[in-house]
Amino acid sequence: MALPTADLTPIVPDPAASLPPAAPPGRGRRRLRFLANWKAATGLAVLACFGLLAVIGPWIAPYDPSARGNDLVAGPSAAHWLGTTHLGQDILSQLLVGTRSVIVVGLLAGVVATVLAVLIGVTSGYLTGVVGEILSALSNVFLVIPVLLLVIIIASILTETDDLTIALVIGATAWPWSARVLRAQTLSLRQRDYVEAARATGEPTWRIIGFELLPNLTAVIAARFVDTVVFAVLSEIALAFIGVSGVSEWNWGTILFWAQSQQALAQGAWWWFVPAGLAIAVLGTALALLNFGIDEFVNPRLRSVTVPGMRVGFTPVLREEER
Repeated sequence: MALPTADLTPIVPDPAASLPPAAPPGRGRRRLRFLANWKAATGLAVLACFGLLAVIGPWIAPYDPSARGNDLVAGPSAAHWLGTTHLGQDILSQLLVGTRSVIVVGLLAGVVATVLAVLIGVTSGYLTGVVGEILSALSNVFLVIPVLLLVIIIASILTETDDLTIALVIGATAWPWSARVLRAQTLSLRQRDYVEAARATGEPTWRIIGFELLPNLTAVIAARFVDTVVFAVLSEIALAFIGVSGVSEWNWGTILFWAQSQQALAQGAWWWFVPAGLAIAVLGTALALLNFGIDEFVNPRLRSVTVPGMRVGFTPVLREEER
């Protein structure tokens, strides 16, 4: 009876097994991965263009937006690329000058609302007891305040109202929805092991919130900031469109207000309202694409990765023989 022979082949150690594990991607790689998302890259590029126009728009405007001319309700021409109004005013100049007001109000209101949402939402989600309940009740109270109506009332009371006042009022009343979202996320994070460990070692509350919770809420905060900017831009345009005093002399809503009041559509003067409408649509699309890019960067399930087999939606499904 033959005995089994032992395998005397020498074992050669795998060189790759002795290498240290690969380091996790740093901040630079994360930024590149975020910018590789076409939605985020497109949104940022369009926003950069609008930001540039907000800075140099009044300088490159071919005419004074309020200056009257002899060409009344004239279509696009070499002298007036986007036509003129019923007073002979150049619409291109109005569009360029009005970009600054829209961008400034949107960004400033977004910053104010986001700061308030972070302070109240994260604090109310982490703290328990009376303080947390009071902050939560404060968010509920501000949720029912109509922002546009409040701005109209303030503009009618104050003798002088400018874009800064409009932005501060919108930002001071547009934070509750973001605060509720951040509070819900904080309630989920406050029970995690690393937060419990920081609390057990005696870390102060401000340090736990600032160094343990906020870094994990960065993506949510960024998404809520983008949403608030969209709301602020549309609110300012709506206020100008309905003729609220105190809004800047020229912005995209002002152009639409005069086009509507002078029956531009009935006159067939499409150049009076189409450029401003397209500018609003393009800016809103850029902000929406940026928001979608942030969501896909944060949530791996939303990333469309090419894998072998069949995909249904965003979830890869492998064939039976590939498993």
